[in-house]
Amino acid sequence: PGAYSEARVMPAERLVKLPAGISDVQAAAMMLKGMTVQYLIRRTYPVRPGEMVLWHAAAGGVGLIACQWLKALGATVIGTVSSDEKARIAAAHGCDHPIVYTREDFVARVRAITGGQGLPVVYDSVGKSTFPASLDCLRPRGLFVSFGNASGPVPPFELSLLMQKGSLYATRPNLAAYTATRAELEATAQELFDVVLSGRVKVEISRTYRLQAAAQVHRDLESRATHGSIVMVP
Repeated sequence: PGAYSEARVMPAERLVKLPAGISDVQAAAMMLKGMTVQYLIRRTYPVRPGEMVLWHAAAGGVGLIACQWLKALGATVIGTVSSDEKARIAAAHGCDHPIVYTREDFVARVRAITGGQGLPVVYDSVGKSTFPASLDCLRPRGLFVSFGNASGPVPPFELSLLMQKGSLYATRPNLAAYTATRAELEATAQELFDVVLSGRVKVEISRTYRLQAAAQVHRDLESRATHGSIVMVP
């Protein structure tokens, strides 16, 4: 609420100061997405060097930040995308194995890439259309991280499904719980600033729109005509 406005009154304790080198437009493109990536790959499941992970929607605004940050951590990134163009974009941002899910079975590809072992973690912001297939990408005792529902919410399921598929874990985190205190908010933002200012993560702004063009923004989003981040400016 309040995002589609020229100015907004906010509690000071929920704001952080932008460092030199990060513009307002860049911040608009990266703060929510980048802090989401931070808590997911640094705290929900702390990714270690040499690990493989699956990231759904790898060419989206969150996905492109995640691919770069995961590579900086030394991980191997498998990512799903909807088109060949988005596969190229994801690859250019660090995705080692882009999978065009509209024509490829991503579970079979993951199994082939991992030699049948499966993955320690799957990050899924898509929701309904990738579930329960995401679970089939995990190794025994792997973690399914559901942090969005672009295709609709994950349908209700029996907890015994997690047992049947290998004693899996599942979690549905959100940013608010990971930045509940002032110290957590500042630490999350600072780590994001550090990786961006160091050049390890570049924020992809594919297009800017005037605020008055909000309807066109929604049309472009719904038609999947965008990649990376888009920003509306006054």
